[in-house]
Amino acid sequence: MKIVKQITFTFFGLALLGSVNAQASYWERPVVKDFVSEMVKKHQFDKSELQRWFSASKKHQSIIDAMMRPAEGKPWKEYRPIFLTDKRITKGVMFWQQNRELLEKAEQRFGVPAEIIVAIIGVETYYGRQSGRYPVIDALATLGFDYPPRSKFFKKELEQFLLLARDEKLSMNKTLGSYAGAMGMGQFISSSYRSYAVDFDGDGQRNLWQTTDAIGSVANYFKRHGWRMNEPVIVKANGNGKTHKKEGRMMKPHRSIDSFRQQGLGFEPGIKTKDDKAVLVKLDGKKGTEYWIGLHNFYVISRYNHSPLYSMAVFQLSEEIKRRMKKVN
Repeated sequence: MKIVKQITFTFFGLALLGSVNAQASYWERPVVKDFVSEMVKKHQFDKSELQRWFSASKKHQSIIDAMMRPAEGKPWKEYRPIFLTDKRITKGVMFWQQNRELLEKAEQRFGVPAEIIVAIIGVETYYGRQSGRYPVIDALATLGFDYPPRSKFFKKELEQFLLLARDEKLSMNKTLGSYAGAMGMGQFISSSYRSYAVDFDGDGQRNLWQTTDAIGSVANYFKRHGWRMNEPVIVKANGNGKTHKKEGRMMKPHRSIDSFRQQGLGFEPGIKTKDDKAVLVKLDGKKGTEYWIGLHNFYVISRYNHSPLYSMAVFQLSEEIKRRMKKVN
C-alpha cells in the first residue's frame, strides 16, 4: 500500500533535508530520544530495547529520493505500461490458478472478487516477488525524522510499527518493506496491518508475507471499506466533459450519473449501482484525453492508494487477468 503525495519543496525545506549530520545511528538524535521516551510512557516499551533498535537503524537518502519522485506523478500514458504488461497478466493467471481455493474462500467470506485481490497483489509486489528491501524501522525513521513534509504521519506509522512488531512478534531489524514502510505481499502500512490484516490460515499469526494471510487480508481491507459485490467499478465515457479543478482532485462519487450525461458525456446506460453517485476521471491517455465515470467500487480501490492512476491500473489489470482466466479454463 503505497503512500503517495507530491510535494513542492521550498529552498528552506531542501536545506533542512541536507543539513542532517551523518551520524552513527538514530539513537544519538535528541528527537529520537524524545520519541522513545513517549513510547515508554505511552505503551510501556522497554527503553533499553528501543535504544538497541534505534542504535542499529540508519537514514537512507534513497528513501527520501523515492518519495520525491512517485510513479503516480507520471501521466496515465506512461503509468499504465508499468503494470499492464503481458508478463504481469500471465503471472496473475498463474497466481490465481495456484491459489484458486484460497481465492474462492476469500471471495465467499468477504464478498470481494478474486481478480481484484490478485490485481492488488500483482500491482503492489508482482505477486510477492518484490515486497521491499528496506528494514521497516529504517524506512519509517528516515521519513519520520528526516522528511519534514510528512514527518508527523510517518512518526505515527513508526509508533504503529513498534506496536505491530510487539503484537505479531516480528523481528524488529529484519522485517523488510518498501521505501514507505509498507509490508508483505499486499504492502500494508503499519496502521493498516494492525487494523485490517487477518489470520486467514488460523496459525495464530497475521503474516502478510505468507500467501494465505495476504489474500485474506487484502479481501478484508476491501470489505471493510465497503466493496459491493457484482457492482461495476468504472465505465468508459466519450465526449468533451467539463472538469472543474476541484472536481478533478476528488475521488469520492459526489454527482449524479445523469448530470454527467447532461454535460455531454456518453456512456453505458443502465448502470447497476445502489446509488446514483459518480465521479469524473480524466486521464492523459496514449491517444489523447480519456474520460471515465468512476463509481463506488472505484472509490473503494482508491482507499488502498489515493491516486486515480493506481485505481485504474488495478481495475484494468484485474479485467485482463479475468479475461485471460476465462480462456484457459
